[in-house]
Amino acid sequence: MSLFADLDLLVLGLGDSGLAMARWCRRLGARVRVWDSRGAAAPQAEALRAACPEVELLEGPLDAQALLAEVRWVLKSPGLSPRDARIAPLLEQARAIGVPVQGELALFAQALARLRAGCGYAPRVVAVTGTNGKTTTTAMAALLIARCGRRVAVAGNIGPTLLQTLSDVLADEDLALLQAPAAGSPAPEPGADAASLAAPEAPAETIAPDAADPARDGAPDDAAEEGAPHAAAGTVADAVAEPAPDPAADATAPADDAHASHEADAAPALSPDAAAALAALQAAPAADAPPPRWAAWPEAWVLELSSFQLDGVEGFAPDAAAVLNLSEDHLDWHGSMAAYAAAKGRIYGPPEATGVAVVNRDDPQVTALLPAAPPPPARSRGAAARRPLPRRVVSFGLGAPQRPGDYGLVSEHGMAWLVRAQDADETLPRGRRAAAEPPEELHLQRLMPADALRVRGRHNAANALAALALAAAIGCPLAPMLHGLREYAGEPHRVEYVASVGAVDAYDDSKGTNVGATVAAIDGLGADREPSRLVLILGGDGKGQDFAPLAAPLQRHARAVATLGRDAAAIEQAVGPALQAAGLPLARHDSLEAATRWAFAQAQPGDSVLLSPACASLDMFRNYAHRAAVFVEAVQQLAAEAGEVVA
Repeated sequence: MSLFADLDLLVLGLGDSGLAMARWCRRLGARVRVWDSRGAAAPQAEALRAACPEVELLEGPLDAQALLAEVRWVLKSPGLSPRDARIAPLLEQARAIGVPVQGELALFAQALARLRAGCGYAPRVVAVTGTNGKTTTTAMAALLIARCGRRVAVAGNIGPTLLQTLSDVLADEDLALLQAPAAGSPAPEPGADAASLAAPEAPAETIAPDAADPARDGAPDDAAEEGAPHAAAGTVADAVAEPAPDPAADATAPADDAHASHEADAAPALSPDAAAALAALQAAPAADAPPPRWAAWPEAWVLELSSFQLDGVEGFAPDAAAVLNLSEDHLDWHGSMAAYAAAKGRIYGPPEATGVAVVNRDDPQVTALLPAAPPPPARSRGAAARRPLPRRVVSFGLGAPQRPGDYGLVSEHGMAWLVRAQDADETLPRGRRAAAEPPEELHLQRLMPADALRVRGRHNAANALAALALAAAIGCPLAPMLHGLREYAGEPHRVEYVASVGAVDAYDDSKGTNVGATVAAIDGLGADREPSRLVLILGGDGKGQDFAPLAAPLQRHARAVATLGRDAAAIEQAVGPALQAAGLPLARHDSLEAATRWAFAQAQPGDSVLLSPACASLDMFRNYAHRAAVFVEAVQQLAAEAGEVVA
């Protein structure tokens, strides 16, 4: 019988995640209904009809009472806010009558827990969130883990979806493994309660390790110094596989049928040495024993998670997780900055989780997210008296690290270095070092020059430090990771180098759709290019943001600022006085082409023109990629007019 056989459930929202949940649950035998206010015009309606023609697609107002009389489980797509008036009454009623409301991340967590219990599949799970830098850090971490020889799957916020990626890994015959409940708890009835549920068409993005990586062969294993957890890769639940039968015990157990008893009487007794040898032989696996079902599955999952996906999730506790930074974003969805931050903080799991928490020590809002340690158990004997392992916290930042195991950036003789702090007294056993007070002296191990990174900006150096900390937390050795960092070329539209025209470089940061992203880009690229300056192009649909945080970094690093789009006036009002005080030009333009031409005219040789709008693009463009394409074309036109050839 399928795991979700005869289970009636409702999926709210039919984007990529909603489609993935509907397909996954249908594959496991559930009866699925999908609601989307757009009905047949929903983005994935055609794909749903093709994959699951029997699924009912609902539209229009939701009849909460009628639906909840029939469905026993509600799955909400991350794009829908629980505050959305179209679905909020149904969600409230569902919780009131005990119908669980969950999302794709909970389904994914449930699936990994059941696979671990069913066949021993225990991959490491690394999770990344933050207002900015998620995609870059996720891609970096996946590359570093792959360079250390592990099979890696990447999934989450930007795609492919969690469940589509997992579904691509599992063959139909593997679905039976999902029947196993998490060890230590009775088999749950799907949909019975939230605790029992710990899920696009793009194929799984799996990174296979290189067949022969000289950086990996013979590389020193730094896992012990990285503080990798000793626990097995139990990532999303305390589920463990049942212990295998003891072949030695079977070999020495008395026969319990007449035939075996007769043969035992006839055979001479074995000496103790012979009996031990026989037991060892029977315990040894056969030379031609097939590999386990999961032998070719990903050994590590690297997940990029948004606040939408994390909101309200339970039962998710990755082996290593990072919150990169926090600034105002998606407040219309969450309702407040506190609610937004709380959703991000769920990536670290519950207080009793033992995964490694990677934190940005430069961001007080991030460090405040760490859950308090659970109270010690009451005094008792035996296993109940054992104290849980403390959560390990590793920090990164743009200054020198202050604790062993932390990462940072230092400048020596005018060169910025990525560094890792180590206890200067390496002669102490590791256990004593962990229990000791912070040492008075640290050794800062230089890892690589920041300029050796192919991605520009101090914010990308911070992303690299976070990726190193995450990969090291699951036991990856240092040497191949550093080779991987040197290979990483960046993600499209994220402070991406475009071309140089008249000794002025152009950078496309069209993905900078919020103030926090643009502040990071200005400070990161500005510090990287000093003493040269930046000419900024800002503007678009500001989504009600406060633009005041842009003023200080513009004063520090800008030569001039161009604005455009719906909220150009709001930006000018927020930053104009600071720019005027610094004597910096500020001009509004009707098109991105005109803004780009003006920006290059303001720049001096060695400067950079940076498109980092701090706004969404839909007031003037189809999306941020279209905005980037217009910018690139404008730069190429200027190069052609100057008689310069750009690639």
